[in-house]
Amino acid sequence: MFDAIRSFFAPAEADLRPETDPHIAACTLLVEAALADGIYADCEQAQIRTILGSAFGLSAARVAFVLEQGEELAESAVDHHRFTKVVKACLSRQERIGLIEQLWLVALADGEKSPFEEAFIRRIGPLLGIEDRDRIFARTRAEAQLRTR
Repeated sequence: MFDAIRSFFAPAEADLRPETDPHIAACTLLVEAALADGIYADCEQAQIRTILGSAFGLSAARVAFVLEQGEELAESAVDHHRFTKVVKACLSRQERIGLIEQLWLVALADGEKSPFEEAFIRRIGPLLGIEDRDRIFARTRAEAQLRTR
């Protein structure tokens, strides 16, 4: 009887999709930020790799896997809600603000200030429960970080 109840509440195999992994969901948002202007530059991909390795603490093999999954999901995504929902559920407010800063790092990695990338991050902020003030401060920190490199 308990096995039947346990199996009822256990996730079905169909629910084990890559976008339910918070690293892959966050990576997909990072890739979507890079793609917002229509160009996925090598420097943007390199920035995403750096973020996955340093901020998320992933091994090189895991970075490659997560990035591959994130790129595939970003290419086929029709909305951002399924990714932001996972990230919002799994990350603290401070971690989500950090993700906004990382989105800016990716968007600004190519040296261009694209209105499309800016609009994307402006849309993502509220979906992650981040206020405009925190989003603006995150951009300022990202710009300062890029200037010091």
